[in-house]
Amino acid sequence: MPIPRSLSFTGVATAAATAVIGLAAGLALSSPAAAQTKTVYIGMNGGTMEKTYTENVFPAFEKATGIKVVVVPGTSSDILAKLQAQKDNPQMHVVFLDDGLMYRAIGMGLCQKMDTTSVLDEVYPSSRMKGDMAVGVNMGMTGLAYNKKMFDEKGWAAPTSWMDLADPKYKGKIVVQSAASSSFGLHAFLMYNRVQGGTEANVDPGFTTWRKTIGPNVLEYIPSSAKIAEMVQTGEAAIFPLTPTGVGSLKEKGIPVEYAQPKEGSVVLMVGECVVAKNPDNESAQKLAAYLLSQEAQLAALKFGAQIPANTKVQAPAEVADAMGKFQGYMKNAVTVDWDVINEKRPDWNQRWNKEIER
Repeated sequence: MPIPRSLSFTGVATAAATAVIGLAAGLALSSPAAAQTKTVYIGMNGGTMEKTYTENVFPAFEKATGIKVVVVPGTSSDILAKLQAQKDNPQMHVVFLDDGLMYRAIGMGLCQKMDTTSVLDEVYPSSRMKGDMAVGVNMGMTGLAYNKKMFDEKGWAAPTSWMDLADPKYKGKIVVQSAASSSFGLHAFLMYNRVQGGTEANVDPGFTTWRKTIGPNVLEYIPSSAKIAEMVQTGEAAIFPLTPTGVGSLKEKGIPVEYAQPKEGSVVLMVGECVVAKNPDNESAQKLAAYLLSQEAQLAALKFGAQIPANTKVQAPAEVADAMGKFQGYMKNAVTVDWDVINEKRPDWNQRWNKEIER
């Protein structure tokens, strides 16, 4: 789904600030005078995400509340490690984590329940984790992507099912990210396992049949998606697991790919936010967390950072309205996986994957 990376909208900061002030009562925001000395620390990915939020999302919140927001940058793994190290004396108030790691953080007692606000009724139900101990702040999903140039040349119809990975006509043309190192590969395996009658609690159907069904078609198991662009351009890759936004990023670079939603459903893949347990200023932390789910904050993140809103009431700009409509359609049959089971079993699965599938 090609969401533009550099959307141009005039006056967004002013408009967002005005909207936030109007939203203040609903979020129980403090007046600037009452909170001028407060600082809230938020852990999140650096780079594009940090730039998007610091330049286009946080300023309106800061203006309305007088609360300064400071980013602690790092990958989800980095942020989770910091949370663990600071468990008894947290230095961060709110954190963004990939959904799998967020479930680990919840299980470790590092998050607390978000306050009940009206904004929680506006987000996708599937984005609300473990009784609102965390909530998806931007959304994605793993489905199938395909090499449009190759498909057109061969007269192939677009894929429609996870089982298309096992179609003999794609022999030597399937590329799968390793399930031992990538959520994309893991999602593909778990959806195949479900088609075979398994569940996250029972992955034997997937492990015992993958090698003889999908295995013969796989050209290479790659550690991440970094090689996909090259393998499409060289004509090596026909189909591979990927997100709509990942497809959009490749298309912006001129790579001939398209996204296909499997009939069995895609797998929800999101970045969640949680309010850190025992943080030093819970009132301010809860205000920030609620604001980041608001229509105003989510629209700014969409406009300036291609962050797909979890808030279903966000009205997308005209230039991305069609793409957002497609995404919302994909969400209708997107499925969530059981991360509690996955996190418990994944070390064993990784060993089994390396021994039984990638060997």
